[in-house]
Amino acid sequence: MLALRITGGLGQVMEQDQNADISWTAEGVPVSARFDDPYFSLGNGLAETRHVFLAGNDLPARFRPGFHIAELGFGTGLNLLAALIAWRAAGIAGRLRFTSFEAFPMGAAQIDRALAAFPEAHAVAGPLLSAWAQGARTIRTDDLEAEIVIGDARATLPRWAGRADAWFLDGFAPAKNPELWAPELLTEVAAHTAPGGTAATYSAAGAVRRALAEAGFAVDRRPGFGRKRHMTAARRPA
Repeated sequence: MLALRITGGLGQVMEQDQNADISWTAEGVPVSARFDDPYFSLGNGLAETRHVFLAGNDLPARFRPGFHIAELGFGTGLNLLAALIAWRAAGIAGRLRFTSFEAFPMGAAQIDRALAAFPEAHAVAGPLLSAWAQGARTIRTDDLEAEIVIGDARATLPRWAGRADAWFLDGFAPAKNPELWAPELLTEVAAHTAPGGTAATYSAAGAVRRALAEAGFAVDRRPGFGRKRHMTAARRPA
């Protein structure tokens, strides 16, 4: 059963979303007009999510009841759905907790169109799409408790009371969206990470790795997805 609450970030009623401005490639990949960057890999976005964000955070091996994922950059919701699929396959009791911070949300029809490229994810996206179309930003089902916090993460993350076991750092490329990779924001990520918690990102930019290290993470460079040679994984000391 799906229970919906029409709320914005941090439990406040939404005023109005500043929506994403999107164009589409001939292959059906959404591209942000604001940041001139695609929302997911031009190759296989679901495989990229599993490689970077799931394996990069040592998931699903670390899943346990009450596990909490947080994310910078909700986008199409593909990362949430990939995590939910993995959660279900792992057979963990209770709800996966997921909090995402998004400044420029896509519309429900845009999310639906984007996810159509990934039948496995689209097949489990019904509750998300239904809630989103009704304006809800909190989605609760039998095995998921998700909140998408709308607004600039530089303002919303410091006010968040939670601490995540794993972070998906999935903003647009640092060169095009530097605000979401600023040292001050990554310090907030660290402050909202449980001891022994992790973070992963497709980016291997030196500035990102240094900012994570300065925030207190132990940083590791790993093989990237597809044509990307490297990605970054990080762990906060226990």
